[in-house]
Amino acid sequence: MKQKNYGPRTLLVSSLTKKYIMAAAGIFLMLFLIMHLATNLLMLMGDDGKAFEKAVKFLTQNPLIKIMEYVLFGAFLIHILIGVVLEFYNYRARPVKYKEPLRSEASPFSKFMIHTGIIILIFLVLHLWHFFFIRLGVVAIPEFAAHEKDFFNMAIHTFTNPLYSAIYLISFVFLGFHLKHAFQSAFQTFGLFHNKYNRVIKIVATIYALAIAIGFSIIPVYFLFFFE
Repeated sequence: MKQKNYGPRTLLVSSLTKKYIMAAAGIFLMLFLIMHLATNLLMLMGDDGKAFEKAVKFLTQNPLIKIMEYVLFGAFLIHILIGVVLEFYNYRARPVKYKEPLRSEASPFSKFMIHTGIIILIFLVLHLWHFFFIRLGVVAIPEFAAHEKDFFNMAIHTFTNPLYSAIYLISFVFLGFHLKHAFQSAFQTFGLFHNKYNRVIKIVATIYALAIAIGFSIIPVYFLFFFE
C-alpha cells in the first residue's frame, strides 16, 4: 500500500487554502466594520439617539440581519483560528531566531499581526460584554438601561467612563494598523497585488484603516467631552 506523501507540497497547498479562507473572512469583517461604523455614527446626530435607535430596531428585528450575525461570528472565529494556526506553523518552521535579523520589505506592523490581533480580540470580548451580550441575555441589563436594546444609554454610560474610552481609543489605534496590513494582504492572497497598481492598493488601505480607526474613535471623544 502506497504511503501518503505529507511533504512540503502538501503543506504548501494546505497553507494556501487557509490563507484564502482567512482572507475571505477578513474581507467580510472589513465590510461589516463599514456598516457598523455608519450605524454607530448616528449616535452623534444630536437627537437623543432617535435615529440610532431606529437603525438598531431595524437591524435587531430583520430576519436576514439575524442570520448575518451567525455568519459574522463564524467569520470572526475562522479568521482568529486560522490566524493562530498559521502563526504556529510559521513559528515551527523557524524555531531558532537568526543571529542577524534579515531585511524585509514588509511593513513593521505586518510582523506583529498576531499581537495586534490578540489586543483586538481582548477588546472585542470587552466590547461585546458591555453591549451585545446584554441583548442576548448573557449579561444582566444594567440599571441605567431601559431594556436590553437600549444601546444609546449604554453608550452614554460606557463612553463617559474615561478608562473605558481610553481603552477603546488605544484598541482602535491597533485596529487601524491591523486593518492597513490586512487590506493589502487580502489583495496579495488573491493574486491582485501587482506592481502596476499596488501603490493604489496601499493608498486605499491607508485611507480605509484611517477612516475606520478615526470614525470609531470620534464616538468616545464625543461622549466624553461634548455630550450634555
